[in-house]
Amino acid sequence: MYHHVSTDSSSGLTIGVSELEAQFSWINEQGYSTWHLSELKDRTDLPKGKNMVITFDDAYVSFMELALPLLQKYELKATVFVPLGFLGKTDEWNSGELPIMTSADLAALDPSAVELSYHSFGHPKYHEISLDEVASDMDKCFELVGKSGLSFSNSLAYPYGKYPRDKGAKVEFVNMLKNRGIHFGLRIGNRVNRFPFPNPFEIQRLDIKGEYSMAKFSRKVKYGKLL
Repeated sequence: MYHHVSTDSSSGLTIGVSELEAQFSWINEQGYSTWHLSELKDRTDLPKGKNMVITFDDAYVSFMELALPLLQKYELKATVFVPLGFLGKTDEWNSGELPIMTSADLAALDPSAVELSYHSFGHPKYHEISLDEVASDMDKCFELVGKSGLSFSNSLAYPYGKYPRDKGAKVEFVNMLKNRGIHFGLRIGNRVNRFPFPNPFEIQRLDIKGEYSMAKFSRKVKYGKLL
């Protein structure tokens, strides 16, 4: 799981472009097959070997400018999760300083390398608002995508990795998503997933920090949560 890419810093949710290239080069050299989530929907198994889904949250302009050329260089695929209420704006839920791609930017991305999917409309914490409010937020996403003509896969990365944890509320939440055609829901969790996913609405992702050394990055990819 990645976010912003930078030419001059690498810390926290920001990864330096040189660090990102080193990681992509390693993924390529290790023989990982990378997948778009839409390619996994109807599969019951994966080829033997190493398989990976690369994700970028928030659809920053830096993805288009810095990450996409590296994906193409190393022949990798990634899913970009888009906060649709902020297209052409900035990350107002965070620093308010980082620009987010426009609808035209998204449409111009190389579809062989990049898959678009949902990261909410208003970037709320889904566990802090009502189910009706979550449903309304998602419906705004579908309406905008329908009007824009963009192609989105039916996956959702929960903003902040948050979703209802109470058993009853979680069942209602997942059913609401299923009723709207969502196939996969992604949290954080920092665990390596088995496939087929035991719970397709609690897919865990590895949070890759900008300050990681290559040794720490490779250990996390292989083993998941680091002690």
